[in-house]
Amino acid sequence: MADLPSLEGEPTPILPSKHIQFTAGSHSSFDLGRGCPFQCSFCTIINVQGRKSRFRSADDLEQIIRDNYAQGIDRFFITDDNFARNREWEPLFDRLIVLREEENFDIKFIIQVDTLCHRIENFIEKATRAGVNRVFIGLENINPDNLLAAKKRQNKITEYREMLQKWRAHGATTYAGYIIGFPGDTKEAVLRDVEIIKKELPLDLLEFFYLTPLPGSEDHKVLLSKGTWMDPDLNKYDLNHRVSHHPKMTDAEWEEAYQEAWASYYSDEHIETVLKRAAAHRKGRPGNKLFLMMWFKLMVQCEGVHPLEGGYFRLKFRRDRRSGLPVESALAFYPRYLWEIAAKHWAYVSATWRVYRIYRKVKASPDRRGYSDIATREIEKDGEESLAMIQETRGGVEAVAKTARDASIVKAAKKRAAAS
Repeated sequence: MADLPSLEGEPTPILPSKHIQFTAGSHSSFDLGRGCPFQCSFCTIINVQGRKSRFRSADDLEQIIRDNYAQGIDRFFITDDNFARNREWEPLFDRLIVLREEENFDIKFIIQVDTLCHRIENFIEKATRAGVNRVFIGLENINPDNLLAAKKRQNKITEYREMLQKWRAHGATTYAGYIIGFPGDTKEAVLRDVEIIKKELPLDLLEFFYLTPLPGSEDHKVLLSKGTWMDPDLNKYDLNHRVSHHPKMTDAEWEEAYQEAWASYYSDEHIETVLKRAAAHRKGRPGNKLFLMMWFKLMVQCEGVHPLEGGYFRLKFRRDRRSGLPVESALAFYPRYLWEIAAKHWAYVSATWRVYRIYRKVKASPDRRGYSDIATREIEKDGEESLAMIQETRGGVEAVAKTARDASIVKAAKKRAAAS
């Protein structure tokens, strides 16, 4: 860990097409950088890949793309935990732009970034030219006090709207991760914050996670040192199960907050709002939003798994059992499996038809281009102070004041530099 190797020129990662043909969108994946400079207490990346950043070169990237393209793979997830902190982002994007615009490679990408990526000059513009059409953003929370408690100091809630609006303007679909279970959370506060997000942030997809003390994270180390209870079954450490107790919420309240947050964000009413926002923008791709939101909704509602772990058709085999559990009889297993398949498909079809009718209504609306709401409208900085995201979250007002102080200091420093 004290002498981490460079990635440049190392063997390039590639998955044979036979391994990804059944994944949604047939996305393959690769990394262009490892290591993260931040210190989020819930994260394992800094202990798995270190805090020293190192990168692949543009030549490495081109070789990865050409090798994959030769076997018919043209959709990719770049797994860097925060691509915006990759110092080589510009030459990497430039190489992809050449492949797309000069050699007509039909390639698209999903990347992960932080909430300050829009402050990097030309980052979003070049990302979308390079083929980035989906962006995962580590939002994590809208309460500054929670973010500070998790040592995620780089997240500024005062930047969220501007960042999301800029990605939206360039046609990218935005995902965000949201953690439930920070020490200051209550069930009521969590559900209130979800409503604020729905109303005030132009976000497409929101993924909820339990705050999980993952082995290898600072959170796990702290709880272990205190002798605090953590579930001994490591199969549950997937961010989709509660594996510890909360200081304010009962176990039942925490689990209810998690489930109700999913139900609230992916309600028919909010899906309609997201579709209206997409239909109002010439690059909005409402059909794509419909597919993705229904995927997320149905995986939680019908399969009981996180959307990133779900699929359209669940394959089950009678003899595949966890060690120590008996193999079920055929008479018990197959009738239940068939009934489960039928019930799920009824739920899939009925929910999809109901929401598809909403989609058709939105698309057919003659004034769809004129739709706007608080999330999509431009608001002056002083006007943002009246938003519920500022006024009703723990530490929101203080965060605005700190942002104003920092801006004043920077302005004064520039004035002194100009004078000298």
